Amino acid sequence: MTALLVTAAYIDGVGPAPAAAAAPRFAVPPTSVSRTAHPGTRPGTPPAHAAAPSIPSQGTSAVPTSAAAPAVGGATPAASTSAAAAPAAAPPVSSPTPSATSSTPVPISVPPPGGTADDGSFIQSETWLDPRMADLRVGSFAVGAIVPVRIIVPENWGADPNGVTWPVLYLLHGAHDDYTAWTRETDIESFVADKSVVVVMPEDGPTGIPTRWWNGGKQTPDYETFDAVELMQLLKRDFNASSKRAIAGVSTGGYGAIMMSAHYPGTFVAAASYSGLLNTTYPGMPAVMRAIVAREDIQPDALWGDPLHNVQLWNDDNPYAHAVNLRWTSLFISCGDGKGTSGVKPGSSDVQLGQTLEQAIQPQNIAFADRLGVLGIPVRSDFYSGGVHNWSSWRGTFAASWPMLAAGLGLQS
Repeated sequence: MTALLVTAAYIDGVGPAPAAAAAPRFAVPPTSVSRTAHPGTRPGTPPAHAAAPSIPSQGTSAVPTSAAAPAVGGATPAASTSAAAAPAAAPPVSSPTPSATSSTPVPISVPPPGGTADDGSFIQSETWLDPRMADLRVGSFAVGAIVPVRIIVPENWGADPNGVTWPVLYLLHGAHDDYTAWTRETDIESFVADKSVVVVMPEDGPTGIPTRWWNGGKQTPDYETFDAVELMQLLKRDFNASSKRAIAGVSTGGYGAIMMSAHYPGTFVAAASYSGLLNTTYPGMPAVMRAIVAREDIQPDALWGDPLHNVQLWNDDNPYAHAVNLRWTSLFISCGDGKGTSGVKPGSSDVQLGQTLEQAIQPQNIAFADRLGVLGIPVRSDFYSGGVHNWSSWRGTFAASWPMLAAGLGLQS
């Protein structure tokens, strides 16, 4: 247990940081492949915007992508299929006041002309870093903050009077990182340069756990609703995004990719997790989740309460418990066995911490794949030898998953 707790000082390849019972809310699996709204979407009249709302600001300002980000390709580990049937740059975000949003209140101008999400959330500003990449600042009522989002658009993207729309690929960051991770750690912008897809990289807070936080019953911030409802609606209305979507993420972002796919059955045509936390109640995993939260100086119970006394909350947000909802999504999951040293200095503490974390995560990934097998849900699994919990492994597994993601989005692989 001590080894699992100490891995929080390393998770997602970042070194040690400076010292410093609700009812289920999920949709019943649909009887067809039609889109199913998540019960987390609150019904009611959207807030009026006659006056400027007061929403805190979250995250860092726009930061240009690295001039030479590592490639997402490289050696591709061999992968296996557990069922034969086809499926139906910038530093981590920080805050002087620890919170799940790292937010600080700031004045906000009246929302600009254009579409809003159903709950009134809006795009406050766009900062174009180059002709294809922009940082958005989104006023989110689910998060209660101005949330940064990085997007990459195709070369021939633009508002089209003939109604041309574009498939969307969501890429989620991991713990103790931020929305710039994918452009900082990979060459994703050049990788998709010849592909007709909009890439979206949202900020999911300092822990990178895109969930509805319990937070003593306040159920806020709600990054899941931000990603899967508010942002999705804004992209469709302002950026010509289509209803064809795929999602992928590393570590806690891998958790989010699979969990959102289960909470919103059929919304994502494909989902990929790289070293994700896919069974959050697996022995030892609650300690890992709580350590991730605690590293940001946030009270661990703020996530989903105490894992012993708030069992229902923990099950509500456990991908393993809702795997049955994934039968409408093509799936890829990968994780190493923690016996590699790629990407870290040999003999360093990072090696031991990264190995320990990956070793702790792989068994629950295997248990998740086994659960899918019992349910008869196809999954492409890649449980490889070696690997430390960092981008040196994830670039290769993203490349391995790309054919599946591309097929779901209707793109050439």
